[in-house]
Amino acid sequence: MTVTYGLIGCGRIGKVHAAAIARTPGATLAGAFDPDASAAEEVTARHGGQPRSVEDILASEEIDGVLICTPTDGHADLIERAARAGKAIFCEKPIDLSVDRARACIAVAEDAGTPLMIGFQRRFDPDYRALKSRITSGAIGTVEMVNLTSRDPAMQPASYLRGSGGIFRDMVIHDFDIARWLLDDEVVRVQATGSALIDRGLEEFGDFDSVNTLLTTARGRQCVISNTRRSHYGADMRAEVLGSEGAAFMKNHDGDRVSVGKVDGFRQEPLPNFFIDRFHEAYLAEIGHFTDCLREGRAPEITGRDGLMALVLADAATRAATEGRVVEVAEILDGAG
Repeated sequence: MTVTYGLIGCGRIGKVHAAAIARTPGATLAGAFDPDASAAEEVTARHGGQPRSVEDILASEEIDGVLICTPTDGHADLIERAARAGKAIFCEKPIDLSVDRARACIAVAEDAGTPLMIGFQRRFDPDYRALKSRITSGAIGTVEMVNLTSRDPAMQPASYLRGSGGIFRDMVIHDFDIARWLLDDEVVRVQATGSALIDRGLEEFGDFDSVNTLLTTARGRQCVISNTRRSHYGADMRAEVLGSEGAAFMKNHDGDRVSVGKVDGFRQEPLPNFFIDRFHEAYLAEIGHFTDCLREGRAPEITGRDGLMALVLADAATRAATEGRVVEVAEILDGAG
């Protein structure tokens, strides 16, 4: 069985997914839409299919699944439209900037019985998966603490940041998903601090560029997350998991993993300078996973609820950093209605 896709949104991440579809056995791209017609033409010329309208993609009987790669404010509406059209759905994070809206569109997909997978590609990165396998094998005993480092090489443009929903919903949300995955326990309490150390202009719309977060789970497990939007030296992605019988460490994904030592010191290859370069294997693997799920009729590893809970933690962290207090996750869930 060949799984046929329609792509909605042909920007940076849409192009990454189109390339992944082209490299995935048993998957094909039938059509793509973007408000910029030239972007859809470029994607289909390179990876197959043809430019189409959203309506045509959703109405087409040949298309099994849609990939939603538009700006965030269009995600929830497109999820609902695709679900009602009977399409399997892959949607980039976040589902929405509103917990209420995210919850509502997930319910539509559930009622329609259509698969909904959220694009948290780090779960499919070989290094993160190797770390997770050490945990599930029992190699370090029971997980007690997790430390995550996630730093981007350079700031995003102010035009992007202003509409991103803030660093916790836009950037740290990936770490919130990884934290839940590694801890295998729901977070009940969030503490966070944030500063605009790189660009003071972020203060105008209540955002930060440098943050630290502490998550505490129902069983008392802890996760500390450190993030900055500008590290200069590359995409810095590390993790430590401390367990009752040992620890597991995920190192940075640098060049050829070989350092050279001379009289004046050691030198090693630089880190990847862009998250797409760092996670190129993960993007391919997540599309492969989604394709396998559709072919075999099984649920994706990452569900709408995973997307919802990561957004809830992002809201809690934003509130904690802005108001300078500990935030119980229950107040976000209950307050969302």
